[in-house]
Amino acid sequence: MKKIGVSACFIYPDPNRAVFGPKTLNYLEQDMAQYLYRFGAYPVLIPNLDQERLTEFLSTMDGFVFQGGTDIAPSSYGEGPLPNSNWPGDPIRDDYELKILDFAIRQRKPVLGICRGMQLMNVYFGGTLYQDIATQHQQSIQHRDAAEYDKIRHRIDFPSGGLMRQMHGDADEYWVNSVHHQGIKQLGSALYELAHSVDDQIVEAIHLKDDEPGRVMGIQWHPEFFKHYPNGLIDPDKVYQHFLGFC
Repeated sequence: MKKIGVSACFIYPDPNRAVFGPKTLNYLEQDMAQYLYRFGAYPVLIPNLDQERLTEFLSTMDGFVFQGGTDIAPSSYGEGPLPNSNWPGDPIRDDYELKILDFAIRQRKPVLGICRGMQLMNVYFGGTLYQDIATQHQQSIQHRDAAEYDKIRHRIDFPSGGLMRQMHGDADEYWVNSVHHQGIKQLGSALYELAHSVDDQIVEAIHLKDDEPGRVMGIQWHPEFFKHYPNGLIDPDKVYQHFLGFC
């Protein structure tokens, strides 16, 4: 079995919550758990530990997946929030995940970032984000709908000869779901674009330059949700199987 460390989502203390009201919760979204627990992989949720114990825990993992969730805080990439912003981000989770990512990069462990996970990778390598695509990108298409959620989809393009084209083959069109309102603004200097949205050029996939293609990779779409929109989307398993090949 390949032991895959998965970064946790956080829910913070809430006195109005009947169960565990005063406690912080670390969790793994269910579709993600079902998506990862295949092909000989054994996903393990990474707890928020002190540095010494966290390093000991991480050293037992064969690879790392960074899942989606709350926004990355603007302060994590040197910006202040947009005026009247309703999206303050989650600096506590940012700090926790950046420690994990730093360990993975330094130890040359395989990494797959999904949605927020891809954005985190960009921040780690010095890039910036659109705090809200609809506000900051005048020509943007709709990338998120709270009601439709994972039923929203759009076309993406893969550069000819690139890794994504090698994975998915040549086709007239490639479609993915879209469950995000933030995205890559300035790409980190150590990263290379693997895919972008056809209609507004938002970066949709990245990987680390000067490394084996796809060993450290991020995607903006949610392959774990493809089963809820099974027709007309790209194969959700190609990227994950490629990642597992390095683990």
